[in-house]
Amino acid sequence: MQSVEISTTAAGAPSLPMNGVWRTIRSYILWQHERGTLHYDIMVTLILIFIFFSPRVINFNDKPVPREPHLTDVVVTRDAQGGLVYQISASAITSGDDATVRNQLMGIIKPISGDVSIVSYEVLGKGHTQTYRVLVKR
Repeated sequence: MQSVEISTTAAGAPSLPMNGVWRTIRSYILWQHERGTLHYDIMVTLILIFIFFSPRVINFNDKPVPREPHLTDVVVTRDAQGGLVYQISASAITSGDDATVRNQLMGIIKPISGDVSIVSYEVLGKGHTQTYRVLVKR
């Protein structure tokens, strides 16, 4: 009887080296290496390189939205009696009589604090008005 051997590899194809490369890649993906081995150190190094250098290459769109300051430059503080004191830039108010100024001040304060009443206001500034200091109560 004669026996015939059948080869499953193509003639001249380097099957052993590629098989080893794919086995190594598979072991990296499945994390099969013990700590302290060369392959484990290579995997950890690749992960650290990705973590530290990917933000420079990949745009993750994770920057905070820039906050625009309020157009009227309002600063709110509390006074000693528990009332609210508003400092409002004079550029937000057009000059006029007392009722006009109070209405404009109330138009700025009401969206911030809701229903409040103006107790008093004073004009701060040397020579020309720079800021209105308004005391309000609920």
